[in-house]
Amino acid sequence: MSTTSVARGEAVRQRLLAAAVELIAELGWSAVSTRLLAERAGVTPSVVHYHYSSMRALLNEAVLEMIGRGVAELDRLLATAHTPAEVIDAIFAAADRYTGRDDSTLVAVESTLAGTRDQQLRADLRAALDGFRIRFGDWLAEHRVSDPHETAAVVAASLDGLVLQRALGVELPRPATAAVLRRLVATTEQEDR
Repeated sequence: MSTTSVARGEAVRQRLLAAAVELIAELGWSAVSTRLLAERAGVTPSVVHYHYSSMRALLNEAVLEMIGRGVAELDRLLATAHTPAEVIDAIFAAADRYTGRDDSTLVAVESTLAGTRDQQLRADLRAALDGFRIRFGDWLAEHRVSDPHETAAVVAASLDGLVLQRALGVELPRPATAAVLRRLVATTEQEDR
């Protein structure tokens, strides 16, 4: 196979994955069909099945890639923050773009629901989230935060919940909410004062 055909095949796969994310956000997980996906990606339905063994495999890969990009962004925030308070502020700033009705949030909600019915998707989503929580917990431990891994889990779940509630129009004041989470990540030196 020539490099040109490999590149074309990869470009088609990327179009299929992008179309899957768009359609999941617009229509919901269960409404995405081969025909709709092919139409959105500008290919024939047979091309979908050439690249993926099933729609489930394609949808799972699409959401896992999207989640992976989000986790990579959080990892970059950990790499650049100097204090636990800076991490909270950076995560809040990054979360501002998630309105609760944006594609990323809607796809995350849909994939979480799909994961309750798909054991492999659930395991893959959990592995991605657990990996971040472990790295976040390790980072908090290096910065002398008490119960670092438990704190990482609570902070991550809190931020997920805040973004999900935005879909319902619940908007908590950012300064007060960030202050609460900053208290969770206070270092042991700060607690001793």
